[in-house]
Amino acid sequence: MRHEASGVALRSIRACFDGAIPAMMATCAADGTPNVAYLSQVYYVDERHVALSFQFFNKTRANILAHPYAAVLVMNPITVGFYRLHLRYLRTETSGPLFEGMKAQLAGIASHSGMADVFRLLGADVYEVLDIDDVPGDRAPEPDTRLDTLAGLREMADRLARCTTTDEALQSALAGLTERLDIRHAMVLMHDNAAQRLYTVASCGYASSGIGAEIEMGHGVIGVAARERTPVRISHMTHAASYSHAVRASMQEVEPGLLLHTDIPFPGLDEPSSQLAVPIISANRLMGVLFVESQQDMRFGFADEDAMVVLAGQLGATLELLQQAAAEPEAAAVQEASAAKSLALPSAAPAIANPPRMPLGPPLLVRHFEANHSIFVDQNYLIKGVAGAILWKLLREHQEDGRCEFSNRELRLDPSIGLPDVADNLEARLVLLQRRLLETRPGICLEKTGRGRFRLRIERPLKLAEIGA
Repeated sequence: MRHEASGVALRSIRACFDGAIPAMMATCAADGTPNVAYLSQVYYVDERHVALSFQFFNKTRANILAHPYAAVLVMNPITVGFYRLHLRYLRTETSGPLFEGMKAQLAGIASHSGMADVFRLLGADVYEVLDIDDVPGDRAPEPDTRLDTLAGLREMADRLARCTTTDEALQSALAGLTERLDIRHAMVLMHDNAAQRLYTVASCGYASSGIGAEIEMGHGVIGVAARERTPVRISHMTHAASYSHAVRASMQEVEPGLLLHTDIPFPGLDEPSSQLAVPIISANRLMGVLFVESQQDMRFGFADEDAMVVLAGQLGATLELLQQAAAEPEAAAVQEASAAKSLALPSAAPAIANPPRMPLGPPLLVRHFEANHSIFVDQNYLIKGVAGAILWKLLREHQEDGRCEFSNRELRLDPSIGLPDVADNLEARLVLLQRRLLETRPGICLEKTGRGRFRLRIERPLKLAEIGA
């Protein structure tokens, strides 16, 4: 939107709305008495609207309810240029994507200013921007990073278009962030619709990858971005518990009196100053979240958010196409099995001429807990959920008939695994399982042998134990 009086587009001054510099708001009472006060937050909504934080019922709030017009002075922290917004109050939102995005940003502002115990968002007041004044004065030039960002996005899109596997696409996206956008700490989490959680499938820049670590929907920057399907960006470190990393100490009783940890430590910086989480959506379906963070204040601006939204969209489309391509050869088999009202698994793979050498050494005790498909190898927690159910199926069949060769198709056809439907991202589950086995090295590993096929390799004899619900 361009304003006839000034020619200033609201989009062009988005840097003023990062919360770095408090704004000043002028209102007027019904009798004409003016009031000027500092404002915690001015939030960019779209090219015609901004939202202001409603935190206290004070003189400013009373004035707006009586007379819905205001002027707000904002400053660009990069150029030190001032702009005056002429506003008209429309409504107040107390839930939803806009409210949650403002709430997260305000938590960062509050922690940065030492006001975490005082700042609490009661609502997001939405205003129409009637006009913008470009206040005269000296200012610094604004750096133009648009071309560099576009060039980086073009290269990342080209890389993703050439990917042929889910794992390759995930690693390509993270490599692009590091090499083209200079983002050193990032991760991709996929959505488990049945459990309403997000699980980490790829990360970069951390001492521990955290593959398999989980976040609840609505928890932290990542969970809020997923639940509301909107980008959530924090420019200053926040100590607010609702936006911190998920650090849990969940325990599970595996034997009477014996408790073991069942959570994988979540990766992440100990003291992040900037965070940005963007939902990965394809065909209006939440697939996961792309998350980045930095120890630098205000590391991610609107340009970074724009770039991440584009990348997340491209990654989502790529993962969707790869998933469809993997499922197509199996669709006929799934339909046939459904029509027969039974899911007959394929027969065991033909015996090979030179069977693998029998593993030697003390046996691996592998315990499977039916309640949530969690797997423990000896006393160490490995994985749970759908990935745990997959591994248990492979280990049982290997134990029963010596099978080592498996296919994605039979996993889709096996009801014991718990895939909701063919659309579930089986490939992401296999990537998760393969990487988790590679990192923990429990004496079990998966090796890809071709499109839709893989091999189970066991380094020690197995002792399997099924623990009922």
